[in-house]
Amino acid sequence: MHTAHRRRIVWTALVAGAACAAVLSAQSAAYSDRIAFTAVPSANPKAPGVVVPDQLSPELREVAVAQGAHRLENGTAAVPYYGYDGDNPNLVPLPSDPTHEAHKTEPDKNTYLVVDDGLPGADPGYDYGTHFLFQGHESGTPGYLTRINLDADAAHRMTLLATQDTDGHDLPDIDGSTWDPFAHRLLFTSEGSLGGGVWQADLGVPATVQRLTGIIGQGGYEGIQNDDNGNVYIVEDSGGVVGALSPHAKQPNSFVYRLVPTERRDLTKGGVLQALQVINGDHPVTFHAGQADADILGPDTLALRTYGSSFATHWVTVHDTAVDGTAPFNANAAAKAGGATPFKRPENGQFRPDGQFGTFYFDETGDTDARSEAGSAAGGFGSVFKLEIGDKSGAGSLSLLYRGDVAHTGFDNVTFLSRNIVAFVEDAGDTLHTQRNALDSGWLLDVTADYSHGRQPVRFLAQGRDTSATIDSSSSALGNEGDNEITGIHASDGDPTARGLLGARPPSLFHDGWRLFYTRQHGDNITFEIIPA
Repeated sequence: MHTAHRRRIVWTALVAGAACAAVLSAQSAAYSDRIAFTAVPSANPKAPGVVVPDQLSPELREVAVAQGAHRLENGTAAVPYYGYDGDNPNLVPLPSDPTHEAHKTEPDKNTYLVVDDGLPGADPGYDYGTHFLFQGHESGTPGYLTRINLDADAAHRMTLLATQDTDGHDLPDIDGSTWDPFAHRLLFTSEGSLGGGVWQADLGVPATVQRLTGIIGQGGYEGIQNDDNGNVYIVEDSGGVVGALSPHAKQPNSFVYRLVPTERRDLTKGGVLQALQVINGDHPVTFHAGQADADILGPDTLALRTYGSSFATHWVTVHDTAVDGTAPFNANAAAKAGGATPFKRPENGQFRPDGQFGTFYFDETGDTDARSEAGSAAGGFGSVFKLEIGDKSGAGSLSLLYRGDVAHTGFDNVTFLSRNIVAFVEDAGDTLHTQRNALDSGWLLDVTADYSHGRQPVRFLAQGRDTSATIDSSSSALGNEGDNEITGIHASDGDPTARGLLGARPPSLFHDGWRLFYTRQHGDNITFEIIPA
């Protein structure tokens, strides 16, 4: 390809004393204030029986830091591997038993921490180093938490943290995670509806895990993030019902929440759970029970996904532990009753890393079906929203940054790579992969750009499909998804203090300790670190 025909995205990362360079060099001692990623021209196609390698921008490489078949150093009979349950001795189908294999557990959102004093492990005589990557697992029974010890040898590489909470209940399947530097706890989410919610864990082995469903409620929670005041923002992924006139589109049914804790150093003390309410003209945008078609294609749905429009927002209280107590409650139902605004499966969000914690970007996955009657205009292919948090009274604003289409849809995990450049990765699902003959991609958006006139995100990763996922795709009897979803995209320097909150500082990607990870979910369940070429 001629250089003139290459699409590039260039951004500025504000780092004092940095030198300009066109391409990031892994050997360079000085940080470049210009990083160029050449766009990957197309998604990888999906073809029966064909294994496809990942494609990254040529300035990037990926290095495996964990693989599903890697044994946990302290695994159990039920949970022996990083990415497989112990329900079958075979990790791949055998000719003599072609429809059975161990269930894949799908490690999900990654959280990176650097702990200077180190952390304990299953082997009291071993030094596990200082660099750790945490995740929960999205599938299987029981749910469980793991830690990748990035400095450790193979025998100590993967540690099982927990399979139960302090009440003796098995953990649910886990989706999101983050580190709360005020409570000194890992926060994990589960999108299991009334089985879902938020759990917190310390850094011990085994970890002490506590349910917070009486404080933050039960719901289809996925994205989770702190601000600098210790408030906890939660993004819900709860699919709605399809309409009678729109059988391939779902009613907006998910909410964006904020917990204002009573004591930020201890979330078990309770607090006030709020949900986002958006005002369209003279009325709030709310959920209408039994009116799926009206909500799917209604004027409010269309208005929120119109470029150039801005809408006032408020936070409505849906639960207050001082008044309502600490019994588990249905947060989704409480948000509907409180007049909060539903969205089309918003999965994750993150604050713009300018230190202000005033601007929060979150995505919608949409319907993940090319036949969606909602189309692009009504959010059938997802959206990226900009939420200005506003003043202490809760008054803010919502506007559209980007509206998806069939080629750019199913946005799920998110991370900022610089002050202005944010990465969203797809979970389009196997139905849509087949419909568009294209596997998932990772995209870069500029939050200062105008996407209303046809400008599109830049693809930095075209996900392939490994052997295990290709085998899974050939037989529904195996019970595993037949694709490789991109998940857990995470850029961080691992600072466990409030200074390390995502949003506190612009990333210095690949410099000053900033690292980038993601997991190629399903199939072989490999977690990668992305490094400069």
